Amino acid sequence: MSAMLLPVLGLLIGVLGLLWGADRFVEGSAGAARNFGISPLIIGLTVVSIGTSAPEVLVSINAALSNAVELAVGNALGSNMANIGLVLGVTLLIAPTPVQKHLLTQEGLVLLVITAIAGFCLYDGYLGRTESAILAGLIFPLVYIAIKYKKTHVSPEEVAVGEDIPDITMGAATLWFIVGLAVLLASAEVTVWSAKTIAQSMGVSELIIGLTVVAIGTSLPELAASVVSAMRGHHDIAIGNVFGSNLFNLMLVMPAAGIISPMAISPEVFSRDFISLAIMTLLLIAMVALALNKAARNGLPAVLSRYLGVILIAGYIGYYVVLWPAIVGT
Repeated sequence: MSAMLLPVLGLLIGVLGLLWGADRFVEGSAGAARNFGISPLIIGLTVVSIGTSAPEVLVSINAALSNAVELAVGNALGSNMANIGLVLGVTLLIAPTPVQKHLLTQEGLVLLVITAIAGFCLYDGYLGRTESAILAGLIFPLVYIAIKYKKTHVSPEEVAVGEDIPDITMGAATLWFIVGLAVLLASAEVTVWSAKTIAQSMGVSELIIGLTVVAIGTSLPELAASVVSAMRGHHDIAIGNVFGSNLFNLMLVMPAAGIISPMAISPEVFSRDFISLAIMTLLLIAMVALALNKAARNGLPAVLSRYLGVILIAGYIGYYVVLWPAIVGT
């Protein structure tokens, strides 16, 4: 028990550090962008969106440098499942969320395509450098297209995300950027070391720790952002944050590990974990499609209800049922 105390404490401190560091990092980055005259809309679509994935990205890079690529892959896949089942599920329980058609025809379609490409990268049991670089490279045209589109289809809620960033001086923004990045780097190091140590002590794989404890811990920024957005009535941001974060996880978090340290991965990563993620993603898209279809028939706004939130949470629990034999080592 005493041997486990330090890594468990380290994991707790590491995750808390990731959350605090990400918040400061986003505040500093967004504050600097605002001082440079960048519009609130662009800040919300780029700095804030990418900033909420900073914990996963830093953990992935550190894990790859520590030859723990499966921890990084598990973090990416597990975070996406947590975003759908836990983050969105809890958000819907708090407030039923209206959805727009573009969520299905644009964000949803892109998420399905990127998820399929990620599955192709994992299908052969090897996460290579070339395929990871191609997947990561797709983020640039996607962000460019998103910014170009949103400039002509401005949502007040998306602008509000950028406007929520405090108006701070360039000196303060620079300080928080440096402090936030430093805390993120240190916390990622502590988190990866603690996760590896716990995995070894419990006799489970680093993949399992990445899929569970680390994934949930690094998804807390998305949970906080979505819940707060839902409570403020920024429904587009609440659900859009889940779609955006899942895209960044598949296009930044997982490829970062493959680029730095390409290696063979367990067959279960595709057959169990990726397939579970694909099912959860399809379930989410199907819910949006059904809500839009029902709304079109009844002439009412499309809404994801609390009932659907219960289904998402149940699906996430179901994944843990599937994962349980690997957790207990049977």
